[in-house]
Amino acid sequence: MQQKAQSAVVIGDALIDEIHDAGGVRELIGGAALNVAVGLRRLGVPTTLIAMVGDDEAGAHIREYLSDHDVQLVSSPAPLGSSRAVVQRAANGEPTYVFNEAAQRRSIRYGDEARQVLAAADLAVISCFPFDVPAEVDAVATALAGVRVAIDPNPRAGMLSDRAEFVRGFERVAANAAIVKVGADDAALLYDGDLDALRTRLRTLGAEAVLATAGADGAVLETDAGTFTAPIAHLPGPIIDTVGAGDATLSGVAEGLVGTRPDTADEWQRLLDRAMDVAAATCRAEGGLLRTPESIEDGEHGVHGS
Repeated sequence: MQQKAQSAVVIGDALIDEIHDAGGVRELIGGAALNVAVGLRRLGVPTTLIAMVGDDEAGAHIREYLSDHDVQLVSSPAPLGSSRAVVQRAANGEPTYVFNEAAQRRSIRYGDEARQVLAAADLAVISCFPFDVPAEVDAVATALAGVRVAIDPNPRAGMLSDRAEFVRGFERVAANAAIVKVGADDAALLYDGDLDALRTRLRTLGAEAVLATAGADGAVLETDAGTFTAPIAHLPGPIIDTVGAGDATLSGVAEGLVGTRPDTADEWQRLLDRAMDVAAATCRAEGGLLRTPESIEDGEHGVHGS
């Protein structure tokens, strides 16, 4: 396994989750890309987040949260303020999201600082990106030239303006990615719902590896070294919140790619198993903050970067 530089950059969303449920209304710092960036840092990887964050009270809370978790922020201007999602939880615990105008019209710029951190990083991770806006795809493709990429389309129905354009933009960036993570929800929203067929399509387009997650049915990881499977990991304690599971899985996979290049079947299987363990641990608490099995056992001790 070849060793490389030990840093990552995450590109995507950062927002406030305004949660409405039987317990009332409360706010959490969220966004898929933000969760992945904090997750990577908690796994010990120096990480920078490139996202749109407003110069408002919500933006101040986002910046403070990132600073508390030792994640560097390179922010893009937010003329409409910071992004916000109103989250309603149904009786079965599944969330629905309503996004404000800032989130729906989010935009990311790549100035000198962004280009410098991308040039220095071993891996760039993209999650919940506006792939249905061609200008945004052009800009990120240019900024990522020569950079190793992990990608999760993570579409949100409340942000999606053009499904066909989103697929085109996503596949353009995914075509040469080091790894692409897709889930059953992604397949249902963007394609025809056939997750196995989507995995095959992405590999045919040129993705070096594809991780397909299917909730309770576990995950399949397809690489040049073979195809690997893992069930959901069973850990002590009840499942509290599954919202952060996908972001935690992506963090766990990305952490296993920063500074290394898995080659053998054993290395890929260990990477997948570890990511599933991290996802299961994250589900043992509310919100998207990544946990590890070790942190649960030790009461959060042993989680790097916290």
